[in-house]
Amino acid sequence: MIFSGGGFRRTLFAAIALLAGMASAPAGSAPVEPVAVSARPITEFHIGHADKRFGPLEFVGGLEMTSPSRDFGALSAFRFLKAGSEFIGVADTGYWFFGTVARNADRRPVGIQNFRMQQMVDQSVQPIDEKWEVDAEGLAVKDGIATVGFERNHRVSQFRIDPQDMKAPFRQLDFLVPARELRQNRGFETVTHANANGQHQGGLVVVSEKSLDKSGNIYAAIIDGPRKGVFTVKRNDDFDITDGAFLPDGDLLLLERSFTMAGGLKMRLRRIYGESVEKGAVADGPVLLQADMGYQIDNMEGLDVWSRDDGALMVSLVSDDNHSILQRNLYLEFILHQD
Repeated sequence: MIFSGGGFRRTLFAAIALLAGMASAPAGSAPVEPVAVSARPITEFHIGHADKRFGPLEFVGGLEMTSPSRDFGALSAFRFLKAGSEFIGVADTGYWFFGTVARNADRRPVGIQNFRMQQMVDQSVQPIDEKWEVDAEGLAVKDGIATVGFERNHRVSQFRIDPQDMKAPFRQLDFLVPARELRQNRGFETVTHANANGQHQGGLVVVSEKSLDKSGNIYAAIIDGPRKGVFTVKRNDDFDITDGAFLPDGDLLLLERSFTMAGGLKMRLRRIYGESVEKGAVADGPVLLQADMGYQIDNMEGLDVWSRDDGALMVSLVSDDNHSILQRNLYLEFILHQD
């Protein structure tokens, strides 16, 4: 979504489509579909500038991904199954996706390999074509189980991970937040496991995109573990939450997105203090990074945190193109420095 000349009008139309949810789900496909993905390396995060450091974040590299497949795109959430390489994800059009990030000798991402997609199925193993039933937005992975947050038909469901044949969910979880408080298209965009050795002992935490309480804060909940309960996240400015993951020290890293007529499209990373993620609390924390369309961003929706083989703490982001020719599927990678 970086354009010159008449780019403002195209950007505006794309952003309006993004917010209105105008993209429609693609037609069903074979159970597992290999998808050819071309990837153009991104070497500058700040367009036209060589700087790599942005506060505590250091840009490593990125990819702009395209494919001839009509199903490719709408990438809402992903998690690495093997740190920095094999991944699983969900598209908000009702698809699972799997693949591998290819790297060069400097550990920078250079391509996507072995990408494939599978349409989500119901209990009778029939593909689900109704978008309101499979608007998958959040994803957590642990011990061979994928936990997915869906909006519109709000629910948090668990699936056994099998890249060759993903079945229907085997369990539905109580998400604790009263269903009447969840806005139709502003449900659980963040589904993540807390630290195994922390106060929530690996329990699941869910955060909505923009379901607000009477004080204007964002509904969230710890839905399992020893300290279950509803909390909220302080909503700062006009940013909505699109994903999150816990850091090794117990803080929660949130990915946020904003669009206004005056300010255009923006993304932000915010570090939420771990001790504020607690039943009845209002969680908050500092902004680590904010970027507008002078940077290589789009509709940033997916985030994962992982450790590189040299010990670096990594943050990876993906964007959702809404199947629009005016938007892009991006993969971005940063080192989060702790000094």
